[in-house]
Amino acid sequence: MTSVIDPKTIGKPVRPRRHVRTLTGYTPETDETGKEKWPRGDEKVWKEGSRSVNTDVSSVTKSIVNHVQTSLARQAYNLDNLGAYQAAALSVRDDLILNWNETQMHYTRKAPKRAYYLSLEFLMGRTFDNALLNLGLKDQYREGVTKLGFNMEDLLEQERDAALGNGGLGRLAACYLDSSASQELPVWGYGLRYQYGIFQQLISPEGQQLEQPDPWLAGGENPWELPRLDVSYEVRFYGTAERLPDGRALWQGGQEVLAVAYDVMVPGCYTKNTNNLRLWESKPKRGFDLNSFNAGDYEHAVESSNSAAAITSVLYPNDHTCAQSSISTLGKELRLKQQYFWTAASLADIVRRFKNIGKPFSEFPDYVAIQLNDTHPTLAIPELMRILIDEEEIPWGKAWDIVTNTVFYTNHTVLPEALEKWPVPLMEHLLPRHMQIIYDIVSRYDQTSAVEKKFPGDRDRLARMSLIEEGFPKQVRMAHLACIGNRKVNGVAELHSDLVRTTILKDFVEFEGQSKFSNVTNGITPRRWLDQCNPELSALISKTLKVDKSVWLKDLDRLKGLLPYAEDAEFRKEWAAIKQRNKERLAHHVETTLGLTVNTNAMFDVQIKRLHEYKRQTLNILGVIHRYLTLKQMSAAERKKVNPRVVFFAGKAAPGYYIAKLTIRLIVNAARIINADPDTRNLLTVYFLPDYSVSLAEVLIPSSDISQHISTAGTEASGTSNMKFCLNGGLLVGTVDGANIEIAEAVGENNVFFFGHLTPAVEDLRYQHMYHPVPVEEKCPALAKVLDKISGGMFGDGGVYEPLLNTIRQNDYYLITEDFDSYIGALEMVDQAYLDKEEWIKKSIRTTANMGKFSSDRAILEYAESFWSIEPVKVT
Repeated sequence: MTSVIDPKTIGKPVRPRRHVRTLTGYTPETDETGKEKWPRGDEKVWKEGSRSVNTDVSSVTKSIVNHVQTSLARQAYNLDNLGAYQAAALSVRDDLILNWNETQMHYTRKAPKRAYYLSLEFLMGRTFDNALLNLGLKDQYREGVTKLGFNMEDLLEQERDAALGNGGLGRLAACYLDSSASQELPVWGYGLRYQYGIFQQLISPEGQQLEQPDPWLAGGENPWELPRLDVSYEVRFYGTAERLPDGRALWQGGQEVLAVAYDVMVPGCYTKNTNNLRLWESKPKRGFDLNSFNAGDYEHAVESSNSAAAITSVLYPNDHTCAQSSISTLGKELRLKQQYFWTAASLADIVRRFKNIGKPFSEFPDYVAIQLNDTHPTLAIPELMRILIDEEEIPWGKAWDIVTNTVFYTNHTVLPEALEKWPVPLMEHLLPRHMQIIYDIVSRYDQTSAVEKKFPGDRDRLARMSLIEEGFPKQVRMAHLACIGNRKVNGVAELHSDLVRTTILKDFVEFEGQSKFSNVTNGITPRRWLDQCNPELSALISKTLKVDKSVWLKDLDRLKGLLPYAEDAEFRKEWAAIKQRNKERLAHHVETTLGLTVNTNAMFDVQIKRLHEYKRQTLNILGVIHRYLTLKQMSAAERKKVNPRVVFFAGKAAPGYYIAKLTIRLIVNAARIINADPDTRNLLTVYFLPDYSVSLAEVLIPSSDISQHISTAGTEASGTSNMKFCLNGGLLVGTVDGANIEIAEAVGENNVFFFGHLTPAVEDLRYQHMYHPVPVEEKCPALAKVLDKISGGMFGDGGVYEPLLNTIRQNDYYLITEDFDSYIGALEMVDQAYLDKEEWIKKSIRTTANMGKFSSDRAILEYAESFWSIEPVKVT
C-alpha cells in the first residue's frame, strides 16, 4: 500500500488562495483586562532586538555598511556606485518598512473606511530621493554617503525609473498616492508589475522612433518593492458559466493563473504614515508540464508558463488613436486579460481584507471605496457583482446596491474613440460569467424601461445609452458601464467636466441628474515637482517665507507670500540666477547624453508630452520651421534684434501610431538642418530628447522659460505638466483648454499667452473642413509655405511626410490651419515680453506664487471628503 495522487494535480499549488494573515495586518490578542498579550518568546528580548528608523548619521552608515556586507556580499574594496546605491536604497527601505508595518497595524486596529485607487499605470519615477525627502533624512544620508566615500548625486543617477506607466494618467496616480500618505489618508493603490513597461525609445539615423524592451528590472531585485509570496489569488479565464437555480452561476474550466503581490511602500511627507501600492505579477498555476517534456513536446511543456507570464510582461499601448480596431485580435485579448487579471486580484484582496473585519456585506460601502482611474478597471463592477452573488450568495438587487455605493469613476477624456469598447464575442469567450452579469445589468437595472418611461418614444436615446452597442460585432461600452455602476462620476478640470456632462455622458446626466456628476481638478505633488526637481528654488522659497519647507510643501497656498517679493530687485536676481543654473544643468545633461552643446543664454521653450495629434506637437514643429524660414529671410542687422530660442521636445509615440511617429521624424530631421545652419544656429536650435521619463522631466521642467500646452480646444481633459512648469516659474503658452483655463484664472491672464479658437467653435470648424473646404494656400499662406518646404525636401525626402501633411491639407481635424496664425502671434508676444527681463522675472514669480490650488494634496482631500467619505488616520 502507498499514498496516491491525482496526476492532474501535479505541479499545482497546495492551497488555491493563500494569505498568511499574521504577516500583514495582525492584531494581538488581549486578556480580560484589555492588555495585549505577547504572542511568543520573551517580550523583553524581542523588544531589545527591534530597531527604529535611522535618524542620525552613525546609524545610517552602519545600516548601509551592513547591507554592503550581507545583502550584496561585498566589501569596501569592490563596491562601485551601483552597489553603493543598492545598499543605501535597502537601508532606506528598512526605514520605510518599519513605518509601513506600524501604519498597517494601526489601520487594522482602527478599522477605518479605506479607499482603493485602481490604475493601470503608476508612473512613480525614481524613489530614492523622494523617500529621503518624505522621511526627512536627506541630510543624514547625504553626509553618511559622503563619509563612506561616495557622492549622493552619483548614487541617485544609478536608479532606473520604474516602467509602470506611459503618460499623465500614471503620473497623476503616483501624485495621488503620495498625497494620500502625506495627508494621512488610508488609501491603497492597485496596479500591475510590468516586466518591461511601455518601451525604451531610440531614434534611428533617419529620425524614426525605434522601440526596444525596457528591462527596468534587469539589474536584479528592485529594492523598493517587497515580494509578498504569501499573497496570491487564482484568476480564471475562458471556460463555461452555468447558471444555477438560486441565481448564482458556476464558472469553471478554462485557464487559471496566479496573481502574486509585490508591495511598494509609499511614504507620507513628514509623517509616519506609509501607505501601499500593491502590484500584481502573473504566474502560471502549473509552471512546467513535465509529462509533455518527457514526451519530447518541449514547446507545450512551457506553454502555460509563457501564457501566464505574458499578461504582465508589457504595458500595452493605450494611445487614443491606436484605435481598438487597429489592435490585433490577440492584442485585444491580451489587453482585456490584463484588465481582468488586475481587477480580479485586487477585488479578491479588498474583499478578503473586509471579511477580516467581521462585518456583514451590507456594510461593505461603509468600509470600502473603490476609485476607477479611467475605464481600464471598469471590469471591477461585474467582478464585484460576481463575488457577491456567486461566492457570498447575496441576492442580485442587494449586490447591485453594494456595488453602486462602493465604486467611483474618474473620466479622463472626451474623445469618443478613446472610450473603451470590447467586442461581445471576445467577452463571451474570455469572461463568460461577466458577460452574463453585464446582460443582467441591462435587464435587471431596467435601464431601458426607465429611460423609456422618462423619455417616451426616444429610440435614439435608448440606443445611445445602451451598454451594448449594436454592430458587427456588438460592443460592450465600458464608459457606460462605469457610469451606471458607480456612485459618482467626475472629470478632471472644470472645462472637461462640463464637456463630460454636455457631450459624451449627456444622456446619463439628463437621466440620473446633475448631482452624480462633478469635477475634481487634477493636481501635482510639490514634493517631487518643486522640492525634489528644483531644490535651489525650494530653499529660496523657505528662506523668503521664513518657514521650514515641511510647512509650505503641505500647504501650497503659502506660496502667495512670495507675491510682494516680485518687486524686490535682490529677490528677482536670486530667482533668475536659479533659473540660469537649471538651464546649465539641462545643457550638461544634453551634452553628456547626446554630445550636443546648448546655448544657455537663450530662452528655453519646452513641450514634453506623449505624441498625439490632439496635443499638436505638429503645430509646434511647424511653428519652429516658420521661425527658421523667417530668420533666413532677415538681414544680419534684423537678426541682431531677435530673441535667441532653444526648443526642446520629448515624448513617446505608441508603436502603432504612424502619424505621431512621422511627427517625431520631422522634428529630428528639422533639428538637424536648423542646428547646422551657420546663419541662424545662434538664434534658433531644436532638440528632441529621446526616451522621455519622469527623471528627464525633473531636469527639463525647472529650466523652462516657457512651456507649450497647445491641444485643440476641448480635447485635453486637464493636463498636469502645465501645472509642473508653472509651479517652477515657467510661463505658459497654450490654448483655452483643460486646466490651462484654471491656471490662467489663478496666475492672471497677463502671465499666460493664449491663442486659438475656443471649444464652442471647434465642431462648426470641422464641419466646414468636411463640407466646405478652403485650400491651405488661401486660409493660411504662412502655413502653406512651411508645408511646401517640407514636401520639397528641405528636411529630407518630402514624400515620407505626405501622410502627415495630408492630415492638415485634406481634413485638418485638429485645426492646425485654423490656429496657426494665432499661434505665431502668441509666440511673437512671448518674444516681445522676454525683452523686458525684469518684468519677465516678475511674471515668473507671480506664476509660482499663485499655483497653490494645483497641489494634489488639495485634490485628494476633495476625493476623500466629497466622494469616498474617508478621514485621516494619523499613525503616532
